[in-house]
Amino acid sequence: MSGHNKWSSIKHKKGAADAKRGKIFARLGKEITLAAKSGGGDISLNPRLRSAVSAAKAANMPNDNVDRAIKKGTGELGGGALEELNYEGYAPGGVAIIVNCLSDNRNRTAANVRSYFSKNNSSLASSGSVSWMFHRKSSFTIEGPKADEETLLDILLEANADVEAIEVNDGVAEIIGAPDAFAEIANALEAAGIQSKESGLIMVPENNTEVGDAGVARQILRLIETLEDDDDVQEVFANFDIPDEVMEKLAGE
Repeated sequence: MSGHNKWSSIKHKKGAADAKRGKIFARLGKEITLAAKSGGGDISLNPRLRSAVSAAKAANMPNDNVDRAIKKGTGELGGGALEELNYEGYAPGGVAIIVNCLSDNRNRTAANVRSYFSKNNSSLASSGSVSWMFHRKSSFTIEGPKADEETLLDILLEANADVEAIEVNDGVAEIIGAPDAFAEIANALEAAGIQSKESGLIMVPENNTEVGDAGVARQILRLIETLEDDDDVQEVFANFDIPDEVMEKLAGE
């Protein structure tokens, strides 16, 4: 879990630069599309979509972008049918990687993902060789004054939400729960007036691989960033655990 939490923290710190390049809108749009594809385009009936749209509006994402992302997920935009594609592999240091994609062109997506792994000293693996190390979980990222473990725990316990962990790192709180607890956690936060910066279903590793070498850590983060920049890539999950001193070194570069 720590690998995902630290990567969330890194992305939070890079937020201003990402916004200038449109990365935040792209990431939010991908979650909206995936939520609409998996649960339908009706916000009132789809808690995951409602949470994703709420986060997009908080980031001032234009309504047209939100509508297009929903219609892309429901197939209303026409064009090629969207297909969920999953890839597994290993990054430098033996770090396990899962890449989930949503694509209208399987060949293009496969070629791109293969290229990213090859160019970043990494390798793809056969289906199932990595995914067994991970478990699907609900995830909510909270920023600001409400990103407090005790405050969030009180709210969620009062709502009888099935929460497994709350991690706080550099002012960013991540709530982890069972996959079928997404709706109850989302409703509890909404009732308390707490806005999630990001939310969705993630893959949490059962165990983490510690990466103490700054050079190896740099390669891993570069691979993840490259993958996340691709329009077809929805989610990237990894089981790395980079010590704080190495993270600080990378942050100063």
